[in-house]
Amino acid sequence: MQAAKARKGGKLLPALCNIFGTLILLAAIASCLPAVVPKLMGYEIYNVTSASMEPKIPVGSVLYVEPVQPMDLVEGDVIAFMSGDTVIAHRVVKNQTVEGEITTKGDANAGEDMNAVPYEAVVGKVAMHFPFLGDLMAFFTGTVGKVYVIIFAACGAMLNLLAGRIRERRRAEAEQE
Repeated sequence: MQAAKARKGGKLLPALCNIFGTLILLAAIASCLPAVVPKLMGYEIYNVTSASMEPKIPVGSVLYVEPVQPMDLVEGDVIAFMSGDTVIAHRVVKNQTVEGEITTKGDANAGEDMNAVPYEAVVGKVAMHFPFLGDLMAFFTGTVGKVYVIIFAACGAMLNLLAGRIRERRRAEAEQE
């Protein structure tokens, strides 16, 4: 009677291992999607590190930037552009097509940027932004974050393997009785 109870209740542990293992694997995959899928769709991805566009685009946001022709940009568009080795996101104040440059301004800044942005420096137009996701993505795309994701995924896989082993052991015990 005790062995029958143990076998009957013994289905719960492997099922829980499978469920939690699968959820962990899905979470590991889902944590990578915000960095991978937009890249496949042609977007460049940037993390906001300055407050020049607050409150519209807060620090720690992620920007998805789509390539555009600089002459197609209009007043009010938020663009990403190179300034030295840094990518900056500011709003278009004026697109001077004849000169081939754009006057920009950060929403939180008092005045327009001192230097106009040459067309060659334009990375693209900000298509989407998501607050807080930038810091999270910066962590996950760093070395430590990648290690965590790999370890997390390995734990999920091991839970699924454990469920299979428990089931095999229970079947072998049942056959012996």
